[in-house]
Amino acid sequence: MASSISTRIILVLLLILSISRTSAQQQEANQDMMVRIAEIEIFPEYLNDYKDILREEAAASVKKEAGVIAIFPMFKQGEPNQIRIVEIYANKDAYESHLRTPHFKHYKTSTQKMVKALKLVDMEPLDKLTMLEMFKKL
Repeated sequence: MASSISTRIILVLLLILSISRTSAQQQEANQDMMVRIAEIEIFPEYLNDYKDILREEAAASVKKEAGVIAIFPMFKQGEPNQIRIVEIYANKDAYESHLRTPHFKHYKTSTQKMVKALKLVDMEPLDKLTMLEMFKKL
């Protein structure tokens, strides 16, 4: 089941990458892209409040920050307190800038007591150029 969830996360990641860039120059810029999956476990009693805050933060990040390509929250089927977030930033500077924004700071301080476990997993796409072509069909 864990590999099935990982496969789904990777497919979503591939879709987001394909939408984000198309020209040769933009594809070169992808080499600097920072991709991460956040694995978060939420205490069940805080789940609804956490989801509301996370939705707000993810929407603000994508809308207000040019360097945030995607913040895509989801949860494991049958385990709603197991949150996974695919995060894609234009580069490390964009990520570091994101950490300084008011909406991220609000998210981090507001949810601190709600988080039982947090693991940040840095990812590296296997073949960025092929991924871009694959998902144009969608």
